[in-house]
Amino acid sequence: MATTSRISDKRVLVVEDEYLVAMDMSAYLEAAGAHVVGPASNVRAALEAVEQTQLDAAILDVNLRGEMAYPVADALAARGIPFVFTTGYDANAVPARFAGVKRCEKPTTPEAISRALFG
Repeated sequence: MATTSRISDKRVLVVEDEYLVAMDMSAYLEAAGAHVVGPASNVRAALEAVEQTQLDAAILDVNLRGEMAYPVADALAARGIPFVFTTGYDANAVPARFAGVKRCEKPTTPEAISRALFG
């Protein structure tokens, strides 16, 4: 599988507050050979992971139980770490500074996220 080779050995931060979604995404990434960081279910935990872990990419749920994940996106962008938003919000709800960030509308698939992150 072509997608697997792009994910293999990548350190991917999963930021998701829905337990089952986070576990499914983590299991998919691990099966594809990635090293999952997290999952983090809130902004504080995600920022700690960004600061303390060398990352290759991240998957960010935009709304973490009412807390927007934009500070995490800012930290990732400042470090040049690619990330993708997963959200039910339309593109207009995302701040203009993230206009170039790929977005996967929920419900999404691990394959769609992999393509968004790694081409």
